[in-house]
Amino acid sequence: MRDLDRLTERMLRGLASRTSRRSLVGTVGRLLAGAAALPLLPVARAAEQSAPDTDPNSGQTPGFSTGNPQDPGDPTKCDYWRYCAVDGSLCTCYGGTVNSCPPGTEMSPVTWIGTCRNPADQRNYIISYNDCCGGVPWGRCACQNNQGDRPVVRPQNNNEVTWCFGVQSQSYTCTVAVILGVALDQH
Repeated sequence: MRDLDRLTERMLRGLASRTSRRSLVGTVGRLLAGAAALPLLPVARAAEQSAPDTDPNSGQTPGFSTGNPQDPGDPTKCDYWRYCAVDGSLCTCYGGTVNSCPPGTEMSPVTWIGTCRNPADQRNYIISYNDCCGGVPWGRCACQNNQGDRPVVRPQNNNEVTWCFGVQSQSYTCTVAVILGVALDQH
C-alpha cells in the first residue's frame, strides 16, 4: 500500500509542476461538459431496435388511418388516395393536416387540380392541391405522383410549378390535398 501512495504522490507532484490551477480547472470543466453530453450521443438501445423506421415514406411505419371508413389510407404516406397527382412535401409531416397548412405558413389561393379515385366508394373526386408557403422548407415526406400531369403549356394541370402566388412569402413549404367535390362520370 505504501508503494501505491508513493506512486500516486509522484504522479500528482509531476502534474502540479507541469500545469497551472487555471488549466486544471478548465480541463475538469471540459470533462464535466463532455460527460453531460454523453447521453446525447447516438446509442443503439434494445427498445429502439424493435421499433419500426419512423420515415413516413419508408413503407415500414405502422398503419395510420384517418379514422373515417369513407376516407381510407394513411395521409402521411405518398400512396394515400388523395395524393394521386401531388408533387411536393406532405403537410401532414410538418404539423398540418391533409386539408390545412402547418402553423406559420399560408395557403396559396392559386392551385392545381387532379382527379383521384377513392377506394372506399370507387368514385372519382376533384382534388385541389394548394401549396403552403412562408415556412421553412425541410424537404421531408417528398412525393411525386404524376397521374394526369400535363405539359407546362397547360399550367393549371401541371404539378411542377411552385404555386406560392398571392401570399406574403413565395417560399414553398408543403402541399395539402383538399376535396372540391365529386367528379362527373364519363361514359
